[in-house]
Amino acid sequence: MRQKLGIIAASVIVGLTAVVLGIFGNPANMQFCVACFIRDIAGALGLHSAEPVRYIRPEVIGIVIGAFIAALVKKEYAPKGGSSPFTRFVLGICVMIGALVFLGCPLRVVLRIAGGDLNAVVGLAGFAGGIFTGIAFLNRGFSLKRSYDQPAAEGLAVPAVSILLLALLITAPAFLFFSESGPGSAHAPLLLSLAGGLAVGAAAQRSRLCFIGGIRDAVLFKEFNMLMCFGIILAVVFAGNVITGAFNIGFYNQPIAHAEWVWNILGLYLVGFGSVLLGGCPMRQLVMAGGGNSDAGVTMLGFITGAAISHNFALASSGAGTTPNGRIAVAICAIVMFAIAVLNSRKALQTRRV
Repeated sequence: MRQKLGIIAASVIVGLTAVVLGIFGNPANMQFCVACFIRDIAGALGLHSAEPVRYIRPEVIGIVIGAFIAALVKKEYAPKGGSSPFTRFVLGICVMIGALVFLGCPLRVVLRIAGGDLNAVVGLAGFAGGIFTGIAFLNRGFSLKRSYDQPAAEGLAVPAVSILLLALLITAPAFLFFSESGPGSAHAPLLLSLAGGLAVGAAAQRSRLCFIGGIRDAVLFKEFNMLMCFGIILAVVFAGNVITGAFNIGFYNQPIAHAEWVWNILGLYLVGFGSVLLGGCPMRQLVMAGGGNSDAGVTMLGFITGAAISHNFALASSGAGTTPNGRIAVAICAIVMFAIAVLNSRKALQTRRV
């Protein structure tokens, strides 16, 4: 019961935070999207040249620091790492490419549905399919090996970098890049965004909230508590959109979205598959990194690199649709993920030992 109440509370906090940030300036149907916000940070640091998507998002900083503080308070801060870091880096790149072909992370799937975007409903089929594929490999003994205790400094790296990013956002030195139009220019006030991120990070750390965990745990362990997060966040944000007049149902003319169903499905397939292999969705990776997990920190570097690759090589979609390069990248990433899954399954590992 305690775990269930924690998930309910965390889901309400996430939903309310998204609604409030949307009211005060964050882009419609993208009020709180981890993938999109990491992409914006990559742009602000000059890692890609897409002018409309450049801003250091305080929400991402807040998630990491909020999770870090919550872990310290509950004496759960535990620096660990060393579990196939390069493989995690590559998976992080692939997950981000899939997310930017779809245009959103698992949290944004819920936010887009709550705003009336039916393309996200279609994309859910790919997300679920990716999760089930990942589960199939877990049942075959897939593992990225165990992690090991590490020095405190290793676990502090991601929180320290997050504080540095906050300092850069506040001081705004000339070498940063900020959008003057487009999604990157639409943002809530800094303190409100940071507070929202802190609240979400702390709540997600305490509840272990994860957008792939619900389906994975239901299939593997017959545990259904985490599935509630989808419905609760959807209900809260839907209510907020209806009250504020932001609800607009349909497939077309949706903010920062496209109606190419096949690629919505395949993009989210990569996100679901890769997240299972990584052991958590993009938001969960931020939370784990805040709690001292350097493997999650390496995955975050993969996300940032994937965002930079997506925009530097025209892989990312836009409201006009997908790109030829993006479609090719989805196919390549799928092959890479299957190769990683096969080579790290129990059967493959046993063959290598022989």
